Amino acid sequence: MVIVFAVLALAVLVTANWYLWRRLFRDTTSGPGWGRRAGVVVVAGGWLLAIGALVGERTGAPFWLQQTLAWPGFLWLALSIYLLLGVVAGEAVRPLLRRFLERRDRRRAPVAAVVVPQPEPVPAGAAPEEPAEPASPRLLAAPSRRLFVSRVVGGAAAAAAVGTVGYGTYGVLRGPRVKRVTVPLAKLPRAAHGFRIAVVSDIHLGPVLGHGFAQKVVDTVNSTQPDLIAVVGDLVDGSVQDLGPAAAPLSRLKAPAYFVTGNHEYFSGAEQWVEEVRRLGLLPLENARTELRHFDLAGVNDIAGESEGQGPDFGKALGDRDTTRACVLLAHQPVQIHDAVEHGVDLQLSGHTHGGQLWPGNLVAEAANPTVAGLERYGDTQLYVSRGAGAWGPPTRVGAPSDITVVELASRQA
Repeated sequence: MVIVFAVLALAVLVTANWYLWRRLFRDTTSGPGWGRRAGVVVVAGGWLLAIGALVGERTGAPFWLQQTLAWPGFLWLALSIYLLLGVVAGEAVRPLLRRFLERRDRRRAPVAAVVVPQPEPVPAGAAPEEPAEPASPRLLAAPSRRLFVSRVVGGAAAAAAVGTVGYGTYGVLRGPRVKRVTVPLAKLPRAAHGFRIAVVSDIHLGPVLGHGFAQKVVDTVNSTQPDLIAVVGDLVDGSVQDLGPAAAPLSRLKAPAYFVTGNHEYFSGAEQWVEEVRRLGLLPLENARTELRHFDLAGVNDIAGESEGQGPDFGKALGDRDTTRACVLLAHQPVQIHDAVEHGVDLQLSGHTHGGQLWPGNLVAEAANPTVAGLERYGDTQLYVSRGAGAWGPPTRVGAPSDITVVELASRQA
């Protein structure tokens, strides 16, 4: 079954890229030549770089090689999505533009037939001149019209794709914006009214986002002056050896900070990263709970840890707690909300989805997660999902801007 799925996926990928090459390079050139060959190099080379970047990250290739492949490879992934969407949308424009040009040329053709300049009188003894060709508006033959339409539509699709990816990349590199949400909790005492938790998820430090980006995140978090910081997984895409210096700014967080693993930590050496964040001053909550002054704060490992015998254990984290106290749970994936409801959690803080990251990826994220972004209620439990501070793969977001969320707890007694 896996082989069949892989073959189907490969067939779809090859067909989509052949179609992309055809519309952007074959149909916009008058015949075989350097333009079409350049198109093959761009499309095939882009995907070789993208696959190399993905494989290099997963296999722990030398970090300099990961960095070399990551920028062009991952950006091609994003660009190819919007090039494909652009040329597909262009199919609706093509017949309309062709019809417009045909009607324009039909209106001009009769004018060209009747506008014939009169010859000037020939002086005696002079040889008569050849009659001049009648001046007429420029008309496009059918092959030229098709080429013109292909160039207009292909150029517009390429410009739109480059602009979309460029703006989406700028949005990520600029750093996350602060979002504020108020969450009332029935069990929260009056004294804790207004308690602020900065929720940070999916920073994804790696071959693209490094030390400078981590510093932006830390500066943004500190500027909100939170009472507590919750780093809810997917901090890194790589080993401590490669990314330890990139994560160093986390030591400058100015409020008590807690950490739970995400699925990407288990691709990157979770045990080593747990020790590293502890060294940087964060407190890992590995299926554990700490009793703060006014409420309980618990954390569970990510589901991906099950493959290493380190999966989530809600019983260990929540089983013996005083249920009259409010409880906030840190859990990377929103799908863990169902276990949170069973264990009487008041609020779960999650990330993982990136809000879809690249539209229309939100449709896929919605199919796989109970909540993609924002605050929703499940029985007596509320779930807040952050879109994340960074980005995985392409350092690009479209329709899902990055954020750091300040969750302000509100007491119903206040």
